[in-house]
Amino acid sequence: MELNSDFSSRVVVHSDQLEWQASPMKGVDRRMLDRIGGEVARATTIVRYAPGSKFSAHTHTGGEEFIVLDGVFQDEHGDFPEGTYVRNPPTTEHTPGSEPGCTIFVKLWQFDMDDRNQFRKTMADELAAPVNGVATATLHKDDREVVTYSHVDAGTEITSNAPGGIELLMIGGSLTSGGDVLKKNDWLRLPEGEALSAMAGPDGAKVWMKTGHLPFAQPPVV
Repeated sequence: MELNSDFSSRVVVHSDQLEWQASPMKGVDRRMLDRIGGEVARATTIVRYAPGSKFSAHTHTGGEEFIVLDGVFQDEHGDFPEGTYVRNPPTTEHTPGSEPGCTIFVKLWQFDMDDRNQFRKTMADELAAPVNGVATATLHKDDREVVTYSHVDAGTEITSNAPGGIELLMIGGSLTSGGDVLKKNDWLRLPEGEALSAMAGPDGAKVWMKTGHLPFAQPPVV
């Protein structure tokens, strides 16, 4: 399966307008944003766990990165409430689920295969002092990518000229970029060489962003 797999094109997905699709595991549904592959895929997805649902134990051969958008994600490593950012690099394993239910934004098979840096962070706790109306946390940085989380004041512009492509997920508030109004759970991907210029709406904006990663996009090794 290929979905939004042309990384040279600008893509906007208003994910709340998509129908939920059942996963192979009962009670776990998903909205696919981009994908290369079948059930083993380089994928960017919003996943919803019904209360009491869980996946069977598995190893993340290509790594897993996720944000808890609502509820509480759980596995044998602990409870991960809304606003938690998690990186489970290649070779890590767990048995995920959620007793109260939750929704996560998850990226699979998008790691450096030598990465072994496993961690969790509460995104809001990492924010630095605002600069010109934008407070930013650097969640992760390596030779391939930079991952950030920002709070943008109302009426403030957020920009990026980062090389290697730009991808963002709206965590809250709104942004206007390129004629598109982006609200909570909306997803934007800009190709390498295209800059980001976006204006926060009247309630400001909360934005997760990744840059630099698109030149490394590859299908999973099966």
